[in-house]
Amino acid sequence: MALVRDGDRTVMTMANDFHGEPHDFAIVIPVPTLITRGQIHIADKALIDHLDAYSAPRLVEYFDYDPCRMYAMDRMPMSAPMNAQKAAREESRARSLGVTIEARYTVGEYDILILSATQSNGLETWLRENGYTIPPGASSVLGSYIRQNMKFFVAKVNLGEHEKLGYSYLRPIQVAYESPKFMLPVRLGTVNAAGPQELFVYALTRKGRVEATNYRTIKLPSDVDVPLYVKEEFTPFYKALFSEQVRKENMSTLFTEYAWDMNWCDPCAADPLSRQELRNLGAFWVSNDPNSGGAAEVFLTRLHVRYDREHFPEDLVFQETGDRQNFQARYVLRHPWTGSSDCEAAKTYKASLRQRQEKEASNLASLTGWNVNDVRRKMNLVSTDTPADKKWWQTIWQ
Repeated sequence: MALVRDGDRTVMTMANDFHGEPHDFAIVIPVPTLITRGQIHIADKALIDHLDAYSAPRLVEYFDYDPCRMYAMDRMPMSAPMNAQKAAREESRARSLGVTIEARYTVGEYDILILSATQSNGLETWLRENGYTIPPGASSVLGSYIRQNMKFFVAKVNLGEHEKLGYSYLRPIQVAYESPKFMLPVRLGTVNAAGPQELFVYALTRKGRVEATNYRTIKLPSDVDVPLYVKEEFTPFYKALFSEQVRKENMSTLFTEYAWDMNWCDPCAADPLSRQELRNLGAFWVSNDPNSGGAAEVFLTRLHVRYDREHFPEDLVFQETGDRQNFQARYVLRHPWTGSSDCEAAKTYKASLRQRQEKEASNLASLTGWNVNDVRRKMNLVSTDTPADKKWWQTIWQ
């Protein structure tokens, strides 16, 4: 479902993943106002496909550099590679504020940093600079459709026209209307549903991120290091990840998979949508003049929800926020350096690899609910520890 929203104006594009004979398909959608013929349009499926490719959860890959070379470069007046340079700046800034990053962990749904500091105002400054919201001055001490007078949008397949057009799929239906209600009616679809439903909402607005007002909306875990083999198994990995997050939240939450200004991306999973594509989706404020300059003024929020009648007794009600902070659900593959340098930095690096791989295994198990020992076996991490070698706390939760 794509929802373009500005003020009271909404353009809703419904793309149904339907498997079966066309004559078996019909939709009944409650809408908040009367819909005329001119407000209905049949869209190109490629629009939704492009939105999906552009905003989909993804993998990113980094390759470790020769630690001996990096050790030398750190002392030379030249630019380091981008990811190393960024990390170096972060560490340097922390040190300048009297803050030390002692460790990084992922526990359940939380990314955890272990910090030490020598001055409280320096720690407060570091937290603010790294996106943490803390109170000022912390250095010293969040009935039914009919009764709502709603209308019902009903659609079914015209078999003759469908056969004439020759499509093997059902094209998306678009409806444009004006109403102060910014919502999606999902309850009706659960009446005859064979199990939980899967819904993706692509909300395009002018101001910023979209969220639900009557259910929690949270971001999926992101920027987590995972084992290299996930590259070959990304689809089952992500399905398991999403199912595990749904389980942890008792199927009562919407998940943000993507939130970004559509004028740019870093990096892009697919090319940004053109101005014409944005207008075709309903972003009427975007100029289709190829010579017009300036920003497109479109912010995309991708929401993913798994719902059923028991856990989502109300329709989804949305609001547009002023939050323009960029977010994407992405997972990190770090390829180890495999060279033969033998400086002290290389020895330290090689000694730390096992610990890093163990953390990747733990991350993957936590994200997906998979057995950590199965993950370790797929990573070829053969344990050399005996029970006596383990710290007392390492066996508590295994």
